[in-house]
Amino acid sequence: MSELLFKTATEEEMIAAGRAFSESLEAGDVVALVGDLGAGKTHFSKGVVSGLGAKGEVTSPTFSLVHEYPGGRLPVFHFDFYRIDSPEELIRIGWDEYLDEDGIILVEWADKFPELLPGGMIPLHFSIEANGAHTVTRK
Repeated sequence: MSELLFKTATEEEMIAAGRAFSESLEAGDVVALVGDLGAGKTHFSKGVVSGLGAKGEVTSPTFSLVHEYPGGRLPVFHFDFYRIDSPEELIRIGWDEYLDEDGIILVEWADKFPELLPGGMIPLHFSIEANGAHTVTRK
């Protein structure tokens, strides 16, 4: 059963939802962001980074695979599995080392390699409703 966490109508509301969500995060949390293109994963991530007070302009890490945002209450490591071709490639870029960091890991397209996600990860599903509203649910 899914629990509705947020329903947003604008990018600004999705960023605010991420900020609000960041208050519950603790060192070592891995947040699995799953949803179609344009569903709000990156805007939510902007809010999380902002809410934690980490430094840097948040963009989708699609081409660099991971962005690091230091400072603030906790550092944030923002991954995008979309362009990663295999679990071995993810391991080569240091996935296991990031899991040992005392920060927050945000993973867009986390459903691509679920076997590499830790058991205690926080699964969030992003969707777009017929009326254009965006929802975030916890599965």
